[in-house]
Amino acid sequence: MIPDSRTATTATTATTAATAGAADGLAPLPVAEVARLGAEVLERVESVVVGMREPLLIALATVLAGGHVLFEDVPGLGKTLAARSIASAVGLDFRRLQCTPDLLPSDITGSFVYVPSTAEFEFRPGPVFTGLFLADEINRTSPKTQSALLEAMAEGQVSVEGRSFALPRPFHVVATANPIESEGTYALPEAQLDRFMVRLGVGYPDADGETRVLLARVARRHEVATVEPVTDARTLLAMQTGVERVDVDPDIAAYCVALAAATRRHRSVEVGASPRGSQGLLLVARALAVLAGRDYVIPDDVKRVAVPVLAHRLTLTVQAWTSGVSASQVVLEVVSSVPGPPAVGVRERETAP
Repeated sequence: MIPDSRTATTATTATTAATAGAADGLAPLPVAEVARLGAEVLERVESVVVGMREPLLIALATVLAGGHVLFEDVPGLGKTLAARSIASAVGLDFRRLQCTPDLLPSDITGSFVYVPSTAEFEFRPGPVFTGLFLADEINRTSPKTQSALLEAMAEGQVSVEGRSFALPRPFHVVATANPIESEGTYALPEAQLDRFMVRLGVGYPDADGETRVLLARVARRHEVATVEPVTDARTLLAMQTGVERVDVDPDIAAYCVALAAATRRHRSVEVGASPRGSQGLLLVARALAVLAGRDYVIPDDVKRVAVPVLAHRLTLTVQAWTSGVSASQVVLEVVSSVPGPPAVGVRERETAP
């Protein structure tokens, strides 16, 4: 039964108006201010998330670049806490959905329900209508349900019963996945993986870091750790706009293309990184440069994010997979074999104080 068009239009108009209102009149923040706020966000998050400096920095850079983040690592390393802490620090509304095999697409997007008092169908938004949506253990739900996020991640909207509903801005997805279990899990399709700008591993903390985790839990005397906001959604949009105003040297862009192209020719790769991969390299590297206080990107920025941006986009050959070759190893080989842009280095030395 088709929902009443008046109800759908009203819901769409309200959401779109809220989105437009958040973006109107925003002036881009200068690089120095974006770097200052970014450093403060990281400091707040690191007060509760210990031993994850590099993943947190790249995750924040991804958010500033307008992308989505996949944390893939074993349970108990603080992936969910990291996502919640980043959302709190940047002032975004946060919703978490525990993915299970019986989850339906409508449990994410929302659905139309019949309202007897008005004799009309009314759209009830799902949890994806938020600033930062955490899909916890995303590989525990079916590909059909995983695909409900594709439109949201790519276009910032969801479509239900032929109607489109805009999501709030900014909107970001952070998902977690457990790579060590196969029982009751579904591998993410390549199309779904490609929507994540980066895939990050957390890794175990060292002994000192793990000790700090224990002592911090004892000191706060309760389970839930909280982070005070540094910015709000409007300021985050201004930070993202500031990052977008930073130009990139054509040689850096060509270097990103060369890295992505090299993955397509690698002997261990069946399907290499797409142009979305080279674009992700450029965007995350630019945001990383801004967080470092620079209004220009250097080759080391690109190299630093190459594995998180490219590895999950590669499909290895059967021979490579059975030989124990990992996609991360392939990307590292590519980075070491593709020469960086020498012209950029010359210009940096000429302009250095």
